[in-house]
Amino acid sequence: MRTYETVTIVKPQLSDGEVVELLNTVKDFITKAGGEIVSEEKLGRRKFSHEIHHIRDGFYVYLKFRAEPAFIKNWDEMAKLNESILRSIVMLSIEVKAKPAAPAAK
Repeated sequence: MRTYETVTIVKPQLSDGEVVELLNTVKDFITKAGGEIVSEEKLGRRKFSHEIHHIRDGFYVYLKFRAEPAFIKNWDEMAKLNESILRSIVMLSIEVKAKPAAPAAK
């Protein structure tokens, strides 16, 4: 399993309760496919720099999850078919390990 991050933009017409319901549906979709949720964050409503389907703002949701690579194709299909989702992008999460600091020269 690999770790992925996704940012999903939801239509602004949805109420806060509907956004929570959609988020629960998405999390269920991941877990039913054998994945696991690592973290989630609601980033709130933000304005777009360009309109998407004549819409000027959206509700941003960030998810970090673990899943098999084949799952990403299913994710893309689900995001395209769900009318509440305007855009969604999935990225492979790469954790950068910090190098130890070099000793100070005397």
